[in-house]
Amino acid sequence: MSAGVDIFARLWRAALLRRGGLWLAGAVPWLLLRSGPGLLAWSAFCAWDGLRLQRQVAHGWTAWLDGAVPELEDSAVLLLHAESPLAQLQRQRLLSRVKASLTGARVRAIVRERVRLGLPWLAGSLALAALAWGAVLPPHGGQPAAAALPALQKARPAAAAPELLVKLAPPRYTGVEASSSAPRDVQAPEQTVVEWCLKNPAAGAETIELSDGQLLHAGAQCARWTATESIFWRWRGARYTLKVLPDAAPEIVVTQPNEIIKELARDATQAAMAISVRDDYQVKQATLHLTLARGSGENIRFSDREMPIPAGHDPRRRDWSKNWAVSELGMEPGDELYFFVRATDNAAKAHTVQSPTYTLRLPAPPAAEDEQVSALPVMVKPESLRSQRQIIIDTEQLIADMRVGDVRVGDMRVKKMDAATVRERSESIATDQAALRRRYGQFLGEESTLFGKDDHDDDHGAGNGKPQDVLHEFGHAHDQAENATLFDDATKKVLRRALSAMWDAEKALRAISPKTALPPEHKALEAIKELQQSERIYLHKTAFAPPPIKEDKRMTGDMAGAASNRREQSAAPDGIPAELRALVQALAGDGPLPALWTRTAHDWVRERIAADEQRLAAQRAIQDVADGCLPCRPVLRAWLRGAVHEAPVLLQATPKVETPFERAARGGLQ
Repeated sequence: MSAGVDIFARLWRAALLRRGGLWLAGAVPWLLLRSGPGLLAWSAFCAWDGLRLQRQVAHGWTAWLDGAVPELEDSAVLLLHAESPLAQLQRQRLLSRVKASLTGARVRAIVRERVRLGLPWLAGSLALAALAWGAVLPPHGGQPAAAALPALQKARPAAAAPELLVKLAPPRYTGVEASSSAPRDVQAPEQTVVEWCLKNPAAGAETIELSDGQLLHAGAQCARWTATESIFWRWRGARYTLKVLPDAAPEIVVTQPNEIIKELARDATQAAMAISVRDDYQVKQATLHLTLARGSGENIRFSDREMPIPAGHDPRRRDWSKNWAVSELGMEPGDELYFFVRATDNAAKAHTVQSPTYTLRLPAPPAAEDEQVSALPVMVKPESLRSQRQIIIDTEQLIADMRVGDVRVGDMRVKKMDAATVRERSESIATDQAALRRRYGQFLGEESTLFGKDDHDDDHGAGNGKPQDVLHEFGHAHDQAENATLFDDATKKVLRRALSAMWDAEKALRAISPKTALPPEHKALEAIKELQQSERIYLHKTAFAPPPIKEDKRMTGDMAGAASNRREQSAAPDGIPAELRALVQALAGDGPLPALWTRTAHDWVRERIAADEQRLAAQRAIQDVADGCLPCRPVLRAWLRGAVHEAPVLLQATPKVETPFERAARGGLQ
């Protein structure tokens, strides 16, 4: 680290010697004029120039060495930071090279190439000194000077600095009054008209620079802008923030009932409702929608009604509560009441929101329920199917029980299952699997089963007095059972995979091999899960209608507008524009930036950064870089790279053509 400091000190000393002549030459005219203010101003410039020169040397001396000393092999940064043992070894090797190659003449040559003399600053100082010398010369006569004094006094008010006034005109529906003030940080509602006006337009036009890149000019007419997003604006180097408050939608809060589905007591006579609607400016309309459901089964009747929620003293909120009588709501035992609240604000583009639907349920008396149930005879035994997961659990339990031998558990002796019990349990599980398979087979149009009660005999009842199904035996079907369903091909494929796995599991269970049946059962469960988690697809069954053929173009061989049937390999998707890539690469150095880079940066920040604070910080970095701030470039580069949410990963190989001559040359070098 000390060696790096020594090299930096040598470069800094050479830079001071090169720039010192400028500082001394610029002070000579002010010493001759004996002007204290001029000499003080030049001293301040020399101090500022010295600090700027020091930052320039400290920031780029390693790059200077890499460009001027080839012996360093672009590794001058190791002279400052060498943490690993390998880096320290490389650093010692570079130090030995620097001592031999970095002579005084070479240091002066490096500084001469990188540090300018600053002759424009010297020319400016001499010009100002000449103007000051001309101002102190005595006039040729007293009368012209006296005559010029009133004209100078008249010209002074015209040269006064212009004053800026910021006017805010919020939308009328907000109820916020218009205001005007000097430049400062303000908050304004959305769609507020902002005007920048000059009190003395005769002083000249002023430029207002917005953070999104727009330039507004305030002169004889005020500069106008409609507030759609939070920004900051700059005038004469000072930045002021304008925060836009978006118009929020109304907020609906239902405090009574406190549950989405509220079941009242059987003897309840009242039902409470408490509703609160709030908006940031005004609630224009709020209504309560009630729907009463009565009946059961297919004999259900609905009755709707709507009532407004009254407004209060505060237009920004409406609070309403009421204890309804059950008879007032029209509810009877066994009825259900559904209600929701809909609210609208007074915005130019009104926001309408709706609350969740709440349910008030009044249970039926127990006697009525008993009579209703007893009056309906059970005609058909409800179908009960075991799920595929239950079948897997039963199979695993059977396998575990088959492994258990004659063991003693405490005072009880557990005996191994005999073959008859194993067969009975395996057949029972196979029956459950067959029932589940038949249920899923109905979705593919299957009617016959294996080992089921609905199976048809091979002879179709011939010989036992039953009628023979001649149509199915000798007929010819023009369609398939699977095509008679409303499922797409992907769903049918998953169904066939599940049925095939169920068939394999059932065959293994019938063969008293539960261990072999377990893998197909898991496959069937995975297929069933895939069916349950898949999205519903609406299939519009219609015939294909090809476009009409143009007879004047037919058989002419004209291929204009025809699509090629060859499939080309698509390139890797590039989510980052090429202009942004070039800008990010340019920001890594001190070189010139691409053309129209500010537009590229503003578009990327506006599109990818949604939060106001982060977007404004990125736009500040854009302005700073546009003003020539070199240390601000890494900040802007970080904002641009941080806005890349999903960077593409390129895994494609780079095509490379190698000629026989190149292969022979590479082999000779090896």
